[in-house]
Amino acid sequence: MPFSNFGQDNNSLFGKIKRLEWGLVLLLTLLTCYGTVLLYGAAEGNWQPWALDHITRFAAMLCLMVIVALIDIRFWYYVAYPAYAISLLLIIGVDLFGEISMGAQRWLRLGPVRLQPSEFMKITIILALARYYQDLNVRNIAAIKHHIIPILLALFPAAMIMKQPDLGTGTVIALVGAVLVLLAGVSWRWVAAAMGSAIIGGFVGFTYFMHDFQRKRILTFLNPERDPLGEGYQITQSKIAIGSGGVFGVGYMRGTQSQLDFLPERHTDFVFAMLLEEFGMIGGLLALGLYLGVIGFGIFVAISSRNYFGKLLAAGISVLIFIYVSINAAMIMGLMPVVGMPMPLLSYGGSVMLSIMFAIGLVQNVKVHRNKTIGTNFGSRQNVK
Repeated sequence: MPFSNFGQDNNSLFGKIKRLEWGLVLLLTLLTCYGTVLLYGAAEGNWQPWALDHITRFAAMLCLMVIVALIDIRFWYYVAYPAYAISLLLIIGVDLFGEISMGAQRWLRLGPVRLQPSEFMKITIILALARYYQDLNVRNIAAIKHHIIPILLALFPAAMIMKQPDLGTGTVIALVGAVLVLLAGVSWRWVAAAMGSAIIGGFVGFTYFMHDFQRKRILTFLNPERDPLGEGYQITQSKIAIGSGGVFGVGYMRGTQSQLDFLPERHTDFVFAMLLEEFGMIGGLLALGLYLGVIGFGIFVAISSRNYFGKLLAAGISVLIFIYVSINAAMIMGLMPVVGMPMPLLSYGGSVMLSIMFAIGLVQNVKVHRNKTIGTNFGSRQNVK
């Protein structure tokens, strides 16, 4: 290619880099810096053990995001099913050989690497369902029998993960699967029937299948005062922190609940409660505004993609991030049971940051390849005009 044409080819590396959404990168960076400030304060003004690791991981994951974004989208289409199968095998491996930590069997040791396969399943279920509906003939969307396979693809790993037990992650996978089936065009009659079945199933699960600690969490959610020093301690302290923050907060590193160690897990699941105590409602709205920008970008990419695989992929990841944020925010305010759900890029944790940044890389990938035709030999949903 002559030097004068460098960057003019839309399929060149430089052309793809130009199509990346750098405004989204700015939003992610601001969220991570916000989280780093909080983690620095949570450690009483020290970079260790959380803040430095947090910002360093983000720099590495940012490189991963760009790599994922630049790979041809057809690669992700073709590896969707194998990636799902590998994730499922790893989850089964956790059930058979997994390590137990803090009362839960969620981790798998592969040599020197310690994995939490449920984090991979959050992404691969979206890839698998996006490919399934890309291949499905549009004339078959109305028939419920064509939605049985994607429903099972989501429910089976969700049930396996809840058994570990990990109620939060299992719920996320089930919800993401349900929303993607809904977005694909299933009849609202079946949606209503599924909601009724979910209510009945939830009652049966609560009565017969939940672990005692999971049942206690739900009962504590309904009445935290029933055990204020035990199961209700986290929610009670979180509410105190939020209430003391008010509109403008008590000031950076001046929160009594966080700085005096009353607030548990302030660097992970309850980092947003610490934010609300120190920076108040204004600080919380700022963080939620940044998340809204990230989710809005994902929705815009989904709408603008001209292939159905990309549409569902970007939409599914937007839903995933929304579920993360909404469940964590509701949890720390006592509007939902405590299920161990971190706040993306604010909470400390390598596995969550890896999965979120990989997912954002896929959204960027859809934008970069939004005009690409996918699966021309499969079904009738190759390109959306």
